[in-house]
Amino acid sequence: MKKVAVIWSSPNEDGLTASAKNRFAEGLRAAGAEVCEIALNRKKLEHCRACGNGWGTCNKKGTCVIPDDFEEIYRTLRESDGIAWISAVYWSDMTECFKAFFDRLRRCDATYSHALVEKRCVLIACAGGTGRGTLECLTQMERGLTHMGMRAYDRIPVIRYNRDYILPALYEGGKTYTERLETGFDMYF
Repeated sequence: MKKVAVIWSSPNEDGLTASAKNRFAEGLRAAGAEVCEIALNRKKLEHCRACGNGWGTCNKKGTCVIPDDFEEIYRTLRESDGIAWISAVYWSDMTECFKAFFDRLRRCDATYSHALVEKRCVLIACAGGTGRGTLECLTQMERGLTHMGMRAYDRIPVIRYNRDYILPALYEGGKTYTERLETGFDMYF
């Protein structure tokens, strides 16, 4: 059984982002994956302090000195076979708590441990407004993954205008993603 971390961020637990997360996770479970959901808005996560003259233990040990939920989440990601990154879109970017976590993760993983290299990921950006910011948000997410050596298997924009057909597609996407984790990806990177 493959283990998939579904890491998501939205302060609205009944909104579009939560619906997208739920449908994708349902598809993962239907295909037999063990799903570990991580709601970043419920976690205690501080912003990077840029300690140690800009680089603290993240650069030297691959850990962060801030005593919050970061290390627990990082361990879950390392132990997962795949990761689904799901964020609400604010100002064409990830949520603030998503960025806070992602920035610290990048410092620890890209500069020292490289534990997430070659992880196959799915990126989902959800915008309740016009939806224009989803592509920029997905680009920012993928840029961060690239710094850490992870691979985006798919990039999915979810907006209020496409929700009626994208939410069912996310269920099927979760199933397909689980199957690909088992049988391999037919994509060259």
